[in-house]
Amino acid sequence: MSFFKKLKEKITKQTDTVSEKFKEGLTKTRNSFSEKVNDLVARYRTVDEDFFEELEEILIGADVGVSTVMDLIDELKMEVKKRNIKDTKAVQSVISEKLVEIYQGDSKQSVDINMQEDSLTVILMVGVNGVGKTTTLGKLANKFKNEGKSVLLAAGDTFRAGAIEQLEVWGERVGVDVIKQSAGSDPAAVMYDAVQAAKSRKVDVLLCDTAGRLQNKVNLMKELEKVKKVIERELPGAPHEVLLVLDATTGQNAMTQAKTFAEATDVTGIVLTKLDGTAKGGIVLAIRNELSIPVKFVGLGEKVDDLQEFDAEQYVYGLFADIIESADETQENS
Repeated sequence: MSFFKKLKEKITKQTDTVSEKFKEGLTKTRNSFSEKVNDLVARYRTVDEDFFEELEEILIGADVGVSTVMDLIDELKMEVKKRNIKDTKAVQSVISEKLVEIYQGDSKQSVDINMQEDSLTVILMVGVNGVGKTTTLGKLANKFKNEGKSVLLAAGDTFRAGAIEQLEVWGERVGVDVIKQSAGSDPAAVMYDAVQAAKSRKVDVLLCDTAGRLQNKVNLMKELEKVKKVIERELPGAPHEVLLVLDATTGQNAMTQAKTFAEATDVTGIVLTKLDGTAKGGIVLAIRNELSIPVKFVGLGEKVDDLQEFDAEQYVYGLFADIIESADETQENS
């Protein structure tokens, strides 16, 4: 049984709604990527060096990242030789297989949120302004609430005009209280109040917003460090997750941001927003492979329930859905 067929069978056993969200959310990426791969396969009858060179260009163009592409091409060449593959169409299945392997990465790195049983879970959201950090907080609050958990939001971005109000709007929208102080207040003081409130109210999850821009990078990282220290002092072991929010449409700039934050703070996972708005979805692969930080959530649309837990197989299916379905039709007609 081909990898595509196994993948489709596995996906169809899972929630149809989730599959549709990944398929719809990745439409731009799929149309761009699949079209180029299909064109490549149509132009080459045999798998040779020229074929791999063009494939390399396609992958780099999809924001997969140069070093990741080099590794992937080397692995593909070895696999093609090992399986004695001559037909270019058969390579499509091998590409998807290798993508899943890299997306899943080290099995020890979980994409699950580190939820604390019978106690408070604190999640700190970091990232530069404009990536969708506050919106992601609201969507996460909605997700946890729908799962039956009690949630509290902390308005720790006291520097950006309108940030507190924006979080309050989300709080009202999903029915969650927001702990805040006035604009310009010390973010660490807000976090202190938020942790105390979360403990006294016995809530399950505290979601903390943070500033995305101060005078310079050093100030921003020092502020985040201060916020983390206050949280840890008031609740040993917290924060249990530090999620870095990145805008997928910024491509390699998102990689630069990921490296900067990873150097300065203990990032435990990535939330990749606006994935539905880019044709270069390979950034997920680049982040996973080059930084070894798991992508935990992806934004596949603007609706409140369009923030999805990352699933490597669903993601690859979303990228190759047209090719997979086309292959099925070909088999049925033959």
